[in-house]
Amino acid sequence: MKSLGTTSVAALRQYVRAAESAGVDTAPLFSKAGLNAAILDSDDGRIDGEQFQVFIQQLAEQTGNRILGLETGDFVQPGSYSVLGYITMSCATLGEAVARIAPYEKLVGDMGTTRLAMAGDNIKLLWHCNYDNPAVRPHLVDNVFSSWVNYARWLADDEAAAPTLVQLKRPSPGKELEQAYQSRWNCPVHFSADEDSLTFRKELLNTRLRQPDPMLRKTLEAHALTQLASLETNTDTKSDLASQVKHSIQQQLMQGVTRQDVVADELDMNSRTLQRRLSQEGVSYQKLLDEVRQTMAEDYLLNSELAIPDIALRLGFSETTSFHRKFKAIKGKTPGEFRASKG
Repeated sequence: MKSLGTTSVAALRQYVRAAESAGVDTAPLFSKAGLNAAILDSDDGRIDGEQFQVFIQQLAEQTGNRILGLETGDFVQPGSYSVLGYITMSCATLGEAVARIAPYEKLVGDMGTTRLAMAGDNIKLLWHCNYDNPAVRPHLVDNVFSSWVNYARWLADDEAAAPTLVQLKRPSPGKELEQAYQSRWNCPVHFSADEDSLTFRKELLNTRLRQPDPMLRKTLEAHALTQLASLETNTDTKSDLASQVKHSIQQQLMQGVTRQDVVADELDMNSRTLQRRLSQEGVSYQKLLDEVRQTMAEDYLLNSELAIPDIALRLGFSETTSFHRKFKAIKGKTPGEFRASKG
C-alpha cells in the first residue's frame, strides 16, 4: 500500500469541530485511528495520513452522512490551512492567495496536489486526491472544494463570490442531496466527471482582500519555506536535495539575492559537494535557480503591481535585459507581454 504521507493537526481540527457540532463523540474516532486527542493541543503537530484517513472513514460511518465532506467545509478557519492560511490572509488580492496554494499546500498535508490551468477568461483549479479509500476519497474532495469556496468568500468579504462550474469524479449522492452542493456553491455541479475541478472567472482574481500586509506575508513565507525544507528533510524521496535547494533559493530571492555558497552552507556542505550531489540527482544548481526564478517571475507578473525592472532586481538579475531574454526564451513572450495577456 502506498504511503499517504502526513497531515497537519490543523486539518484534523476542522473535522473534529464538525463532529462536535453534530454531537458526535470523537473519543472512539481517535481510538480507532490510533490517535491521542491531546495532539489537538499541538500547533505544529502532524499525524500519519493513514490515521487521518481512518478518522474520516469512522466519522462518515458513525454519522451515515453522504455529504459529510461538503458540510465539514463549513467549519474552515484560517488555521485549518496551517501557516498557508495566514499567508493567504496577508495577500492583497484573491489571485495572490490562489497562487500560494500549490507551493505551500504540503504544509496542510499530503492529501492531494493542486494544479492551476488558464483557459480564456476562466481559471480552473484541479485537485488530485492521493487518498484511495473509496469511503473517504469523495468526502475529502468535497471538503477541499467546500473549504476553498467558503474561505475565499471570507477572505474577499463577499458571500456572493462563486465558481462558474464544479466537476466531481464522485457519483451523485442522490438527487435529493445534489441541491446542497448547488445552494452552497451557487453554480452547476457535475458528478461522475473526468476530473475534480473548480472553474471561476479570471476577473475574480482581482478581488481585493480585507487585510493585505505584504511585509507580514514575506515573513510568513520565509517561515513556510523553513517548514517545507524540514518536511522534505524528513522524507526519503530521491528529489530531497533538489527540493531543499529550491526552497533555499526561493527564500534568498525573497531578499533579492542568491548565492550558491550560502545555500550549500545551509545544507551543511560546501559548494563542490553540493554540485556533486545535485549532479547525482541529474540536476544542476543553475537549472534549479532558473526554475525558481521563472515560477517567482510569473507570480510577480500576474499577482503584483511591481515594475518589471524591480522584479528583475528581486530575482537577482543584474540587468533587466537579461531578465527579458531569459523569460522570453522560456515563455515565448516578454515579461510585459506575459503580464498583459494574464499568462
